[in-house]
Amino acid sequence: MTSWLAHYGVLAVLILMLIDAVFPAASELVMVYGGALASGALAHRVDVFGWHGSGLGAYLAIVLAGVVGYQVGAILGWWVGERGGRPFLERRGRWLHLTPARIDQADRWFDRWDDWAVLIGRITPVARSFISIPAGVFEMPFRRYNVLTLLGNTLWCAVLAGIGWALGASYERFHHDFRYVEYAVVAGIVAAVAYWVLRRRRRTAAT
Repeated sequence: MTSWLAHYGVLAVLILMLIDAVFPAASELVMVYGGALASGALAHRVDVFGWHGSGLGAYLAIVLAGVVGYQVGAILGWWVGERGGRPFLERRGRWLHLTPARIDQADRWFDRWDDWAVLIGRITPVARSFISIPAGVFEMPFRRYNVLTLLGNTLWCAVLAGIGWALGASYERFHHDFRYVEYAVVAGIVAAVAYWVLRRRRRTAAT
């Protein structure tokens, strides 16, 4: 992903953030690395449709690409939810990681926060990718949805790209050190899956 960002710049940011609006695509990494590229401290520069550069202009281009990409994805997600309704989610939601449990969780989220569920959701890691389609399903007014999404989306992109800018040259060292955490997470997931498979087999054998 970072290699793609380094080579395609704002286009990669736009596409990945569009996907992230309805399906988790590591928006945190996308914006932080984009900000690090914009700082000019890495080997690569930000590609802005053929122009390669760094500095404030590159930072603003990264933020704008993130905001526009995510906003378009969020609108598409709302439209899918509004058109398909709850039956669509129950039939096809698993394709988008929207399991019945997540749908119920989104329902409770909207009940609790009402319209603010969108703004709060947009600045909440992971949950932000599961707001768009349910907002359409639960018939949230499009204009209000769009405004609240834009506010949370802009804040998210600007802050994370700013963190990447601040990390600058330290990003490579940060990424190098963080890989041990990534290994631990992957090992934990493998162990959890293995445990689940063994439990399922035992239950099947007992039945």
